Amino acid sequence: MNVGILDDLRQEFEHFATAVAVDSGEWIVRGFIDVHRNIYTISRNTKVISKIIELTLFPVLARFAERHNYDLILSDHQNHYPDLTFVGEAGNRIAVDVKSTYRNSDQRVNGFSLGSFTGYFRQRQSTRNIRFPYDSYSTHLVLGIIYSRSDNAVDEQRIYSFR
Repeated sequence: MNVGILDDLRQEFEHFATAVAVDSGEWIVRGFIDVHRNIYTISRNTKVISKIIELTLFPVLARFAERHNYDLILSDHQNHYPDLTFVGEAGNRIAVDVKSTYRNSDQRVNGFSLGSFTGYFRQRQSTRNIRFPYDSYSTHLVLGIIYSRSDNAVDEQRIYSFR
C-alpha cells in the first residue's frame, strides 16, 4: 500500500468541508440552474446528494493530483470502478472510489455499498466494469464521506429565478 498518498490525502481533506459548506454548515451548492436562469432546489435524494459531493470533490482532487505530480483519470462510466485513478510518474495506479452516506444517529450511518463480489474482484485481470484491470493498481482506497441530513423540509417543486 502507498502510505504516502494516504497521509497526503488525509491532510488534504482536513479542509474539505470548506469546499462543500460555509461556516454555518449550509451547503455551497444551492440548486441546479437551467439555460433560462431558473434554479431548482436540491432534493433529499441520496443519489443527487452523492453526485453533488463528487462534483464538489473533483476539483479538490484535481488540485491534489497536480501538486503531487499525479495524472488524474476519471471513470468513463457511471457504474465502473474506481471513480478516479491517480497515475504516478512511475506509472503506478492508485484507485480511489468515492462513497457517501448519511448519519442515522450520532453512532450509526446508513451504510456504504462497496460493489458486488463478482467480476473484477475475482477475475483480477478483467476489464469488465473497471477502468483498468484490478491487479494493475498498486493501491485501492475508498474515500468515505458521511454527512448529516437536515430536518428542514425541502420544497422540491419550488423554482427560483436568477435574474
